[in-house]
Amino acid sequence: MEHGVLGSRCAAGAGQILTTKSRAAASCGYRTSTSVASSPKHDVKPFQLAANGSSCLANTSPVLKKQQNLSVRSSSAHVVTTFDDAKGVSSSVVEEKIGVLLLNLGGPETLDDVQPFLFNLFADPDIIRLPRLFRFLQRPLAKLISTFRAPKSKEGYASIGGGSPLRKITDEQANALKIALEKKNLHTNIYVGMRYWYPFTEEAIDQIKKDKITKLVVLPLYPQYSISTSGSSIRVLQNIVKEDSYFAGLPISIIESWYQRDGYVKSMADLIEKELSAFSNPEEVMIFFSAHGVPLTYVEDAGDPYRDQMEDCIALIMGELRSRGILNSHTLAYQSRVGPVQWLKPYTDEVLVELGQKGVKSLLAVPVSFVSEHIETLEEIDMEYKELALESGIENWGRVPALGCTSSFISDLADAVVEALPTASALVTRKPDDTDSDLDLMHYLTKMFFGSILAFILLLSPRLISAFRNTML
Repeated sequence: MEHGVLGSRCAAGAGQILTTKSRAAASCGYRTSTSVASSPKHDVKPFQLAANGSSCLANTSPVLKKQQNLSVRSSSAHVVTTFDDAKGVSSSVVEEKIGVLLLNLGGPETLDDVQPFLFNLFADPDIIRLPRLFRFLQRPLAKLISTFRAPKSKEGYASIGGGSPLRKITDEQANALKIALEKKNLHTNIYVGMRYWYPFTEEAIDQIKKDKITKLVVLPLYPQYSISTSGSSIRVLQNIVKEDSYFAGLPISIIESWYQRDGYVKSMADLIEKELSAFSNPEEVMIFFSAHGVPLTYVEDAGDPYRDQMEDCIALIMGELRSRGILNSHTLAYQSRVGPVQWLKPYTDEVLVELGQKGVKSLLAVPVSFVSEHIETLEEIDMEYKELALESGIENWGRVPALGCTSSFISDLADAVVEALPTASALVTRKPDDTDSDLDLMHYLTKMFFGSILAFILLLSPRLISAFRNTML
């Protein structure tokens, strides 16, 4: 997400040892005007759409079945499509037009884009979860928060070159994936859809329809699933499917999460191993995984599997490192929290201070939620957290770059796309389950009531607005 926004796929931020977008651009070696998609191996499921529009993923775990109202936006990136009979590709798909839709957060490309980008972010009901009776406050509250946060967020984007490199890197990843798929004799149209900025998911969906795609693989570029990231984008897609007969009959396969894939795990381990070797005493370095946070209520009340998946992801990466004889200690913390509510703990900034106090001298930061450089890596980690770590007594600091267009990573995503195709199926409708609607309404009414009252007051009282602004900034 982008800094100063909402901690769980909403904040922006990160910092990097190199500076600005130079390191971000270096992470991908492909530069073309087309975009290509990537996909994972695990959790590939077709989904069903309830008649009332609520989302229910077919054959999904009880945890994910609790995720109603997921959203999606995207835009397109051209690529040729049609299946060639080839090694590893089923002959049954010959003559079909295959599309791959890559979903990502998006980010402001100029400083003037920052405030409207933040508005789009906070206007998402999967980011600020208001109970139904108070949803009329969503847009006014988003306008208020985005207006107050924009100046601070602009400072962050200015420090990394004046805008987010996320779109450029995502396009490069898309192109790299297209090339990897073509090496497998699978020709696809690749589309890039961003949730909160251009190119939006709706643009990609429109192009997919114009291109008459006959089978679609949807790949969120988030290794782990969360309501606020992959879930939000999928909800948008489901809303479109509900209203469009073309998509209702289109075979679709959604890769919900892919942190479990061997290609991803080994690619992360490769990067960590390489950066450890740059330290004078690699065995003394603590590996510090910093993941994007989400509000605690997402996990405890809404059943978001993000925390469990993140902990599982770290265990897999460390298991791979240990198999290589790398026995360094490690820890996991969550960054980018925003606002007064409790987020997943421990917090990155607090842990850095504690590690310094405990005498840790060498630290390797690993941004495990992100596969592209953006403000949370280039500014928040590389600048804010690095400075805090050094002030806290840590003497040797390093940071693992985002995966970007790492060849082993892209190749594995290409395999994931191929593996996902046989699972694609047309969406079906079903009668709404009484438990689907307003599942936790009373619970949220109780927990959000005072917050909603505060929102009214903020909108009506200039004096309190000023106080709120000082707090947010």
